[in-house]
Amino acid sequence: MAEDKSKKRLGRGLAALIGEMDQPIDNTDAQASVGAAPTPDKDVPVEFIRANTQNPRRNFSDNELQDLTNSIKEHGIVQPILVRPIKGEDLGGAKFEIIAGERRWRAAQRAGLHAIPVVVRDVEDREALELAIIENVQRSDLNSIEEAMGYQQLIDDYDYSQANLGKVLGLSRSHVANTLRLLKLPEDVRVLVSEGKLSAGHARTLVTADNASELAEKIISEGLSVRQAEMLAQSPQDVELETANGSNEPQAPEVKNADIQAVENRLEELLGFKTSLKYRENGAGSIKISFKNLDQLDSICRRLESGNG
Repeated sequence: MAEDKSKKRLGRGLAALIGEMDQPIDNTDAQASVGAAPTPDKDVPVEFIRANTQNPRRNFSDNELQDLTNSIKEHGIVQPILVRPIKGEDLGGAKFEIIAGERRWRAAQRAGLHAIPVVVRDVEDREALELAIIENVQRSDLNSIEEAMGYQQLIDDYDYSQANLGKVLGLSRSHVANTLRLLKLPEDVRVLVSEGKLSAGHARTLVTADNASELAEKIISEGLSVRQAEMLAQSPQDVELETANGSNEPQAPEVKNADIQAVENRLEELLGFKTSLKYRENGAGSIKISFKNLDQLDSICRRLESGNG
C-alpha cells in the first residue's frame, strides 16, 4: 500500500514537472492566421493554382499521395488549401500560389477534380513561409530535415533569432535550436532522416560525431535505441563493462520508472545533451548532464542561464 502511494506521488510530481516544462508559447495570432478547418472562400480550377517553390515540404510519399487520392475520390477535399494571389503575370496562367496544402492539390489532380476549395490570404513572402511551416508542423507533414531547412530559411532571409522564430511558430526555442542542429549532419545522414530510416532523436546524437555516416548505418542495421546511439557516439569502440567482482560480464541495464524516463527524455530535448535522473522514494534526487568538452559545458550553462532550455 505504501509503495502504491509512493508511485502515485511520483507520478503526480513528475507530471507537474513535465507540465511546467511543456507550457506552450502564446502563438494565438499565428494559429489564427491558419485557422482550424476554415470556411473556403471559393472553388478554384486546379490549373489556376501553382506550387510554391519555397514550400518547406519537399518529399511526397507516393503511397500516402495515393491514399489521399482515394479518400478525395470518396469524400472530396474536406480541408481547403491555403493560397495567395499571384502578383504580376504568371506565364503558366496560374492566378494563385499555394501557401499550404500542396499534397491535397496534387492528390486532387490525381483524383480528376477540376476545381478545389481554397482560402485566400494576401500575404508577403515571409508570412507565407511562416504559415506554411505552422500548418505543416501542426499536421506533422514535415520531416525533421524539411522543418530545419524551413527554420533556417526564415533565419537567413528575414533575420529571425531562434527565440523570435519559436514565438512566431508557437514552439520552444530549444525545439527550434535542436531541430536546426540536424543541418550540421553530413548530407547522406540527412537523407536517411528525410527518408524516415533514421529518427531525429537518433540523428541528434551524431551531430558532433566525427564518423556520423558510419555510425548512422550501424544504428540502422542494429536497430539501436536513442540511448544506445548516444553511447555509441560518445564511445564508438566496443567497450566491455566490468562488474564489481572484476568479471567482464555486462551489467544489466538499470530499469527506470516510465515517468522518470519521460522526464529524462524531456530534459534531453530541452538541453540537447544526455541527461540522467535519479529519484528516491523520499522525494530527493539528482540530475546528471553529460558533456564531452568545455564548449558543450559552456552551451549547457548558457541554456540554463537563459531559462529557455
